[in-house]
Amino acid sequence: MNTKPITALLAGILMASCSTSKNSSNDLAINTPIESFINLSHVVNDKAPVTINPGRFTTQTVTYRLPRVVQGTYSVSNFGKYVDDFKAFDYDGNEMPVVKTDMNTWTIDNAKKLDKITYLVNDTFDIEEVGGIGEEQPFSPAGTNIEQTNDVLNLHGFIGYFDSLKNNQYKLDVTAPSNFTRSSALPEVSSKTSEDGRFVTTSYFATRYFDITDNPMFYGNLSVEEFQVGDIKIVLSVYSPNKIHSATSLKDAMYKMMKAQKAFLRDINSTPRYDIFLYLSEGLAESPKGYGALEHHTSTVVVLPEASSEGELAESMVDVVSHEFFHIVTPLSVHSEDVHYFDYNNPTFSKHLWMYEGVTEYFATLFQVNQGLVSEADFYNKIMQKIQGAKNMDDAMSFTIMSENVLKAPYKDQYLNVYQKGALIGMCIDITLREESNGQRGILSLMKELSNKYGKNKPFEDDKLIDEIVAMTYPSLRSFFDTHVIGDTPINYNEYFNKVGLEIGEGQIETNYVFNGGSLIFAADPQAGKIFFSEAVTENSFWNDNGVQPGDVLKAVNGTEMTMQNANQLLQLMFGWNPGEDIEVTLERNGEDVEVKTTTTQSYTFGEGIIEKPDATEAQKKLREAWLKG
Repeated sequence: MNTKPITALLAGILMASCSTSKNSSNDLAINTPIESFINLSHVVNDKAPVTINPGRFTTQTVTYRLPRVVQGTYSVSNFGKYVDDFKAFDYDGNEMPVVKTDMNTWTIDNAKKLDKITYLVNDTFDIEEVGGIGEEQPFSPAGTNIEQTNDVLNLHGFIGYFDSLKNNQYKLDVTAPSNFTRSSALPEVSSKTSEDGRFVTTSYFATRYFDITDNPMFYGNLSVEEFQVGDIKIVLSVYSPNKIHSATSLKDAMYKMMKAQKAFLRDINSTPRYDIFLYLSEGLAESPKGYGALEHHTSTVVVLPEASSEGELAESMVDVVSHEFFHIVTPLSVHSEDVHYFDYNNPTFSKHLWMYEGVTEYFATLFQVNQGLVSEADFYNKIMQKIQGAKNMDDAMSFTIMSENVLKAPYKDQYLNVYQKGALIGMCIDITLREESNGQRGILSLMKELSNKYGKNKPFEDDKLIDEIVAMTYPSLRSFFDTHVIGDTPINYNEYFNKVGLEIGEGQIETNYVFNGGSLIFAADPQAGKIFFSEAVTENSFWNDNGVQPGDVLKAVNGTEMTMQNANQLLQLMFGWNPGEDIEVTLERNGEDVEVKTTTTQSYTFGEGIIEKPDATEAQKKLREAWLKG
């Protein structure tokens, strides 16, 4: 799984329930469900009551935890931080002593008398602004929302686990207003309406705690569309606070994308159902600010700006959701023991983020040119952006060491490189496999072979994966892994491009309205609360042609005032602009306002790009065709 954040544009510059009868067996068996309740009908100050009825304990002491880290985030979230008023009760209804041993952990003594625990869960969306840069808090798509019109139930933020009972079944009841639309990736067992008709309690079942954390829910004023792509049922749920967008408006783009993905994956086994949950942020102070997605095995939660145009939103969804969907290959079908036996409190991490995130991101890029959704030139531009992005990271760092230590400094600051260099590692492996097999094998076929060997219920041994890949393929990959993945030598990408008749050359290249190639054209003065154009704007043809100068302060974009709080959102929107859009930007120059009201044209800059070699041989061209279209 993964968190796939949208490009960090400013990085570097800136319920209650009565107790039911208990199981009286000596030990709580795995088939004894832990009964859990979330009451969205009794929310006070954005805090939802939760009740956990675990069954009868025979041990003296029990420990209850909420996750410190959730799968796919590769960062610390500390969901216990959002829990208030934690209480334990015995069978006579008396409150029992509870010791909070750390931010996410509660210990209860004399546990044989424990009947239930109760607590309140605060949501994370509207607290994001409290945390400063560097403070550990949930990435928005991993977070929670509790409000009158919408509830984002990433269940790891509500339901915890007892240390010894993570493999027990869970029964989850969620009570909410009857006018709420419910959308869940967790199977629904039953529902019951209150006598007055105001509330509905929906019951769900999970085989173990992992299924609680792996199946998010949306409740509230949603639009939902279901459609079939081959043998996969797609459920698209959208929350748009101002109803600017809907599941209906996005359905066609998602269908086209997922149809192409299915065609690309061919006969690789896939899930029978996939849920997409999209939360659109208003950009207010209490709105979520971490744009991107959190992957689950058969679903994804996405957070994007509501202010996006229909085209911009569709394009962002293609880029983000395509990555998440490809995770049905890895880690759903191919994963290590670290993933299979995940410890939510003190996790260990696999060495192979180059595969989980890098290869997944590579697939999300390659399938678009493979299936004709983008041109070869567009594909080359995306690859070049990744090369430039990787150069801005620590390119001389072992990828396996970084992966294994991703929560620690200095490695955690290099995590975003999994989407840059990680994808490029996948590309180099792909080209090498094509060359060695005369175009017949690629990294997709390798992942299929690994999937057939392992599958979702059989993890691989982390230290043996690379040896297995080399044994399954060709000795030439041994040197590549030793030098560039395990080792810390930067990759000479021209060596691989040459195999397919391409090279990195200088010249005029297409760019966008926020970057010149891979370089940001904005700077910031946080103390003054200003974002302004840097000297690099002179090399961006669109802004240069419209008279924009270095030092011009960005005051407003299409009528929305630019602040340090919404700067990332507005720059994200500008990043998504396409040629032919009418825009209006207000600048400040020497204390006076300057208006730029125009229609966007393709912007160019001078720099490095991937171009076809004039002397490319037919063999190289044939190998390129196998790489891009095979």
